Amino acid sequence: MQSTTTNPIRWTIADLVIFEGDRANRYEIIDGELFVTRAPDWRHQAVCINIGTVLKLWSDQTGLGQAAINPGIIFSESDNVIPDVVWASYERLEQLLDEAGHLTAAPELVVEVLSPGKTNERRDREAKLKLYSVRGVLEYWIVNFQEQVVEVYRRENGALKLAATLYCQDELTSPILPGFSSLISKFF
Repeated sequence: MQSTTTNPIRWTIADLVIFEGDRANRYEIIDGELFVTRAPDWRHQAVCINIGTVLKLWSDQTGLGQAAINPGIIFSESDNVIPDVVWASYERLEQLLDEAGHLTAAPELVVEVLSPGKTNERRDREAKLKLYSVRGVLEYWIVNFQEQVVEVYRRENGALKLAATLYCQDELTSPILPGFSSLISKFF
């Protein structure tokens, strides 16, 4: 009897060219695994805009950095993701952007708004949490708009660890965003 070994397919950025023109789906690669999701719905995007706006207003007031919605981050050929919201200090942003204006390393803050479905939730809670932790993100917010809850992960001993679970009436502050403060209810 002959035994066969199969090697899993490892996707790279170059492989994504076959999906050009598909506006109905999002394609992300984490550790060579391809994740395909439907384009986010209206409510999901509204929450992203709310979070981005809160961060932008604070950034404009302090002059410390910039927020962006749905930027691609090309960590490597086999790690290419599209977080919902990011924030980067101006100092770090200079080092993160390539000549084409793409992020190529970790911003200080990444926010993912959960999309419905166990597969999507597992991707954000496991695969992306691990990726962002390994790549040096300082803070990661997982936002559940259905339950109106925000989980805040902060870098501790070289890894992202759950620091707080916040509800609508709670106020979010952050050591990486000096003077930042927002009620969670403003996100929803």
